[in-house]
Amino acid sequence: MKVLALDHWVLTVQNIERSLEFYGGVLGMEIRSFGENRIALHVGNQKINLYEVGSEIAPHASRAFPGSADMCFLISGELEDIKHDLERKSVELLCGIVERVGAQGPIRSLYLRDPDGNLIELSQPM
Repeated sequence: MKVLALDHWVLTVQNIERSLEFYGGVLGMEIRSFGENRIALHVGNQKINLYEVGSEIAPHASRAFPGSADMCFLISGELEDIKHDLERKSVELLCGIVERVGAQGPIRSLYLRDPDGNLIELSQPM
């Protein structure tokens, strides 16, 4: 067997509406409903299913809880413009633009937290 790609992952959150405001409204991710009252954030060819804590769908992670994720998203646009836009939206940034190494090579990144305290890295390939 060979794993080809990541299809989706699940993010457990305290409050789905608050998370949708952040991921959809602040970060601009596409929000889609599916199945019976389920919701997902679409990012490129992948999606993030949202589970509200206490309402997880079985089977689920053995210790699913809000605030334990550390995610890096590649963005379009200039990182400096994104930084200023986030500041205008009163989003607290954890540090300025820094250089890192992503899956495909060097990246420039900004760090922030979502409403549950998950670490979000917004990155642009160099």
